[in-house]
Amino acid sequence: MRPYDVVFEQALTRVDPERIHHAAFAAIRAAAPLTGRLVRVPSAPVHALGLTFPHPLGLAAGFDKNAVGIDGLAALGFGHVEIGTVTGEAQPGNPQPRLFRLTGDRAIVNRMGFNNDGAEVVARRLAAWRSGGGSTILGVNIGKSKVVPEEEAAGDYEKSSGLLAPYADYLVVNVSSPNTPGLRDLQAVEKLAPILAAVRRRADEVRPDHRVPLLVKIAPDLSDDDVLAVADLALASGLDGIIATNTTISRDGLTTPASTVAGIGAGGLSGRPLAQRSEDVVRTLRRRVGPDLALIGVGGITTVDDARRRLAAGADLIQGYTAFVYEGPLWPRRMVKGIVRGLATDA
Repeated sequence: MRPYDVVFEQALTRVDPERIHHAAFAAIRAAAPLTGRLVRVPSAPVHALGLTFPHPLGLAAGFDKNAVGIDGLAALGFGHVEIGTVTGEAQPGNPQPRLFRLTGDRAIVNRMGFNNDGAEVVARRLAAWRSGGGSTILGVNIGKSKVVPEEEAAGDYEKSSGLLAPYADYLVVNVSSPNTPGLRDLQAVEKLAPILAAVRRRADEVRPDHRVPLLVKIAPDLSDDDVLAVADLALASGLDGIIATNTTISRDGLTTPASTVAGIGAGGLSGRPLAQRSEDVVRTLRRRVGPDLALIGVGGITTVDDARRRLAAGADLIQGYTAFVYEGPLWPRRMVKGIVRGLATDA
């Protein structure tokens, strides 16, 4: 058993997950200068979204909601970092407790509710980061403020786009979290299309000299027909990519006792149980959109084999989050080394 596994099983599982997250993230930020000197990650460049990524593996949105630790996370080996979800208005999120481990399933249930400092504060933070030389490939994931009614969603996303696009290497419209009431309804193409158009228009206004790539993040709970409808919308609207997938509301196939799962309550499930459905969605999308639209695979990627299967299914890039929690700070480096070794063998 690895040292981190012992610490996780004997100590970290005894503390509230959200408290551990904040403490671990503070340690990552504090250690960033040393980590950057000690951790060496091999290169396997990926050309996607008009960018050159150092390798396929990035950190999914949700870990760094407020853009406070981009350099520390990159120093651990992530080739890109997606911050957020950021909303137009600052909001505290849902009441605690709102983050739960299903250790036996290597899964997490969260109902955080887009807790974040809001687009204006995050934009100022990103401006300072960029002016200080921040160069990690940065995705900015934006969502709907809880207080904004559905019929005003496009304007809310547009506000965030205007504030954050100047600092983003790519933008992601998140309409797939299960923890903001009504948000997933916006995945319907007739509601999604005007949101994407508003975000695209505003991003172009604030970055007239550079087109910021725009992606949408979808849920694994969409039917295959709805996945195909989003794919068709992406092609028709000139979207640059799709991220597949967000967390699931399904609880199928868990080994955690049903009573424990029921006691946790509502929220999005991430981690290993999501792997097969997320892989299937990527494969379905790739068949529909052809070779040119960028696909980012996320959901249940834990091992090098998981990563290689997701790439083989059609993902250009992959992201992790839950495995990072369970496997520890050396996980990104181990994954990248294994992925690069596999690519070299395939070649």
